Amino acid sequence: LYATTPAAYTAYNSTMSAMEADVTMMHKMINTMDAKRSQLEQMLATLVPAEKYAAIKTQGAALVKRMKAWDEEMIQRKSTAYDDVENFPNKFTANYLFLLNQSESDIPGINQPALDLLQELNAQWLLLKNRGNDILSKDIPAFNQTLWQAGVGAIWKE
Repeated sequence: LYATTPAAYTAYNSTMSAMEADVTMMHKMINTMDAKRSQLEQMLATLVPAEKYAAIKTQGAALVKRMKAWDEEMIQRKSTAYDDVENFPNKFTANYLFLLNQSESDIPGINQPALDLLQELNAQWLLLKNRGNDILSKDIPAFNQTLWQAGVGAIWKE
């Protein structure tokens, strides 16, 4: 028989709540990045072919490439069926969700291997989150300045 303590419940709840909050943050960032990338791609496609927009198109294409690279590390968009994992490997969020789901239990407690994996995934998430934040809070606003200076407009902030 397994006995538990209030401290075990508190530790379990704290860990699970933090993981759930991180997953929410990850998916909000993914959706925001995807929407902005889509806007950027549409805007670049509608720019008239002119020499004065060549630098903007080059800079925009590089930004799209960074956004896509980040997205591809975070989530697998090619999977459409349960067995597609054989053809299209899971990405970061799937691995994080797997850990979250495997840690869920009626008996409060997370084993040491799960905590070790969580620490490893959190270190990866910190790097990915920083890259995503740099794109959203630095690269896009800088590109927006370039767009405004060229009289084109900008990528929506919200």
